[in-house]
Amino acid sequence: MILLDRLFKKMIRDGELTVIDSRGRTHVYGAPNPAKPAVAVRLTDAATARAIAINPALGAGEAFMDGRLIIEKGDIRQLVDLVTWNLRWQRDNPVRFALWRQASIAAKIDQINFARRSKRNVAHHYDLDDRLYDLFLDPHRQYSCAYFNDPDLGPDMSLDAAQEAKLAHIAAKLDLKPHHKVLDIGCGWGGMARFLHKVSGAEVTGVTLSEEQLKYARAEATRQGIANKVHFELIDYRSVTGQFDRIVSVGMFEHVGLPHFGEYFSTVERLLKPDGVALIHSIARADGPGATDPWTAKYIFPGGYSPALSQIVPAVEKAWLWITDIEVLRLHYAHTIRHWYDRCEAKQAEIEALYDARFYRMWMFYLAAAMSAFNNDGHMNVQIQLAKRRDTLPLRRDYIGETEKQLLAHARH
Repeated sequence: MILLDRLFKKMIRDGELTVIDSRGRTHVYGAPNPAKPAVAVRLTDAATARAIAINPALGAGEAFMDGRLIIEKGDIRQLVDLVTWNLRWQRDNPVRFALWRQASIAAKIDQINFARRSKRNVAHHYDLDDRLYDLFLDPHRQYSCAYFNDPDLGPDMSLDAAQEAKLAHIAAKLDLKPHHKVLDIGCGWGGMARFLHKVSGAEVTGVTLSEEQLKYARAEATRQGIANKVHFELIDYRSVTGQFDRIVSVGMFEHVGLPHFGEYFSTVERLLKPDGVALIHSIARADGPGATDPWTAKYIFPGGYSPALSQIVPAVEKAWLWITDIEVLRLHYAHTIRHWYDRCEAKQAEIEALYDARFYRMWMFYLAAAMSAFNNDGHMNVQIQLAKRRDTLPLRRDYIGETEKQLLAHARH
């Protein structure tokens, strides 16, 4: 407990954390903050304290999963929020350590995503039981940042409405026409592809490396009677042939890996028609280049990495693509994950029945950590609109908002 005690004395200042060690001794860190609920945890053995002190993200995550870190007051969301609030990315924060990041060399090795490894990495997360995702996702099965565009409701907007608003927002940026052929890279369960066809009449091809997602996407297209216009393939994006009027990719770029950014944007450029447009929606970093924390890399997204814009733009430039629009969504993903967390918390019994209590604790730790990355750390979402030609899209971005309203109205009929 000596190492952990030293660490927490330096780190926890704003908000109160109580730790009961394996001998029953109580240690209190920080000072009460009305905006941050006090949290108390109990550690079942001395080895757990050492593991957390040496590698906080991995040590705490595994201890919580295994039941060696037991929360006596509050919940895992409040614990992670309290810790990351004290480490928040803010210039006037007197305490900030790079405790939730693995060594950069190890991170670069983990990001090498050759085709075979990419498929294995995708299966690790996305080939989980479909019933799990049905418990907390919206009807479109959007497993990515929603768009809270209602000025009156803000973050209190329903998840279902916010996800449909995200689909319309992206569709508007694509400036779709009925005759267009669209490629959806990393199509997930096909919700984006189905929506784009519904609101525009465009023909959409979705590609994925998840066999479970492919089965669902194909079955749903057949059920809706649109399989002749919306089809899906199990294929690596690098192996796609032909050319498309529009390319969309939502929540997939985080899995590309830094060594493959050049290959990714070169592929987008190759697949776009001369007057084509692409829209890339991805998690990014406001705090500059970093590394995926070791717990997330091990248990949730092996090979995943959320890049800084400074790492993305050079690859775009080398691919001879125009960046025609960039939009930064700051807290939208934090609000999205809060909805997911609340829904999973309400479905604890069902999740434990599908898997077990350890999986449930792992899942909740993942959601709590992800939420805090957007609330307290430097994570954000970006939507990057790309084109081959400078004159492809309207000169002003006003068309996006007007088109978005029309598409939402069309989708609801």
